[in-house]
Amino acid sequence: MIEIKPALDVDAKVYPRSIKGYFQRWRWVMVGFTQLVFYGLCWLPWNGRQAVLFDLEARRFYLFDFVLWPQDTIYLAILLALSALALFLFTAVAGRLWCGYTCPQTVYTEIFLWIERLVEGDRPKRIKLDAASWSPRKMAVKTTKHALWLSLSLWTGLTFVGYFTPIRDLLSSVSSFSLGPWEIFWVLFYGAATYGNAGFLREHMCKYICPYAQFQFVMFDRDTLNITYDKERGDPRGGRAKGADPRSVGLGDCIDCSICVQVCPTGIDIRDGLQLECIGCAACVDACDQVMDKMGYPRGLIRYSTENAVLMKASRGEIIRRAFRPRVLIYLAIFLSVSFATAWSLATKVPLKVSVIRDRAAMSREAADGSIENSYTLLLTNASEQTRRYRISVDGLPGLRIADAQEVSVPAAAIGEAALVLSLEQGAVGAGAHNIRVRVEDVADPAVAATESARFWMP
Repeated sequence: MIEIKPALDVDAKVYPRSIKGYFQRWRWVMVGFTQLVFYGLCWLPWNGRQAVLFDLEARRFYLFDFVLWPQDTIYLAILLALSALALFLFTAVAGRLWCGYTCPQTVYTEIFLWIERLVEGDRPKRIKLDAASWSPRKMAVKTTKHALWLSLSLWTGLTFVGYFTPIRDLLSSVSSFSLGPWEIFWVLFYGAATYGNAGFLREHMCKYICPYAQFQFVMFDRDTLNITYDKERGDPRGGRAKGADPRSVGLGDCIDCSICVQVCPTGIDIRDGLQLECIGCAACVDACDQVMDKMGYPRGLIRYSTENAVLMKASRGEIIRRAFRPRVLIYLAIFLSVSFATAWSLATKVPLKVSVIRDRAAMSREAADGSIENSYTLLLTNASEQTRRYRISVDGLPGLRIADAQEVSVPAAAIGEAALVLSLEQGAVGAGAHNIRVRVEDVADPAVAATESARFWMP
């Protein structure tokens, strides 16, 4: 059973100290990557529009070459299921990787902290500035910081709305002061959420509000990678001269410098054991490794490891071998199976949907030549981005024929409507409803085709 210990002081304001190192470089790589995708994707042109656009008014989602309609909500359900599976998989293997490197709360907090350090200075200067009485200098520094925060937050809100209203049209509306009320609301709402969460809530979001932080530990076990302090090697703690042999003075490798606490964005002491507040960012790992280098001690006093590995002093190869345990393999198999099936479905998806709606005003009618006619309305969804001309054919009953036009043109990414009148000689079949099939295919590309069942009513 994994023991979860509380943080030292949940009320004190946290002033994270800046640190450089291997894991912090990776964190900034992920910050750059996620923000490049978020801020840049809405500007990417694609087929005469932006590459990703969720057009709620027209009820269409554009994802590069794919045009998704309300009938394709199954893909949204699959995406949510894949996200949950990925969360279970990565958490079981390596703890809170999502929280430490790609969670928007973590990413924007890191960006806001960078702005704060740029304007106010590193940890000691920020503490001193907050403790000082208000002065023109303090007012100017605080105003500059919040102005930068607000500018970034508003740009973030504008970008978010730019995925629902074309970003270029949105900026044009901003410049001409003609934004709609809902666009103004969501820009300000999302901007305020970014400003409040990353500027003020910060670690409190991870500690008390985020539901993932509250239930993540049910997905941990003794072979899950976490940030771990090697208590056997580090204790007892205490100061000593640089380069001194800790065993000769009855101490462990930890010099009790508290830098691991100072760099922690949630303000915990990892030496107290695994805690709910730990987001797995590994800032303490980089900080401790630098201290160990200065003291001439081996790295890894604080490291990514598992509970079993620390107890058994397992090698890296043993940790990797034990990572592929049955639960992880099951998660992986399900995740890959669903991913491949979804990719295959999207790759083979026909950009055409057909709905056949019977004329409810009359089940059937007798034509001038004595034949029996049934009327239908065809709804043809052209899910491609080119105008297509479709040929309509029917089968299922001998002698069944189309009494009107057999071809219809539908514009790109649009729903076309066509009247379909089917005719059959009296006496050709018995009275009642008979199953038929309506086939619609692209005149230029017969591979783009769909067949829909319907019923022909004979009096």
